[in-house]
Amino acid sequence: MKKGYKRSARVGELLRQELSDLLRREVKDPRVQGVTVTDVAVSDDLSRARIFYNTSLCSHPREEVQQALESAMGFLRSQLRERMNLRQTPQLSFHYDESFDEGARMDVVLAGVTREGGKGRA
Repeated sequence: MKKGYKRSARVGELLRQELSDLLRREVKDPRVQGVTVTDVAVSDDLSRARIFYNTSLCSHPREEVQQALESAMGFLRSQLRERMNLRQTPQLSFHYDESFDEGARMDVVLAGVTREGGKGRA
């Protein structure tokens, strides 16, 4: 029976949930407090996972957060190995998710257009 979506997508969603929990409860580095894992893209062979995150709830600069995530990578992989039933724990790479920033920029642009459009109408 064919499943609704690929195994890599299912593993990605499980990784997102586990990483969110680990960052919130287990990682003690204050630079990652408030980091949101927005998406995880896993390769088809499950050997690599691209972790997308956002720092809108975090008070530290994006570069410091990236360094903290990279330094916690070994700990995160070992915890994932214990929590998940996978033959091989994927190599993790962290990438800032700019979609939230782009959405906020679009909100500002649209608010400006709405204000300007409302002035000319009677």
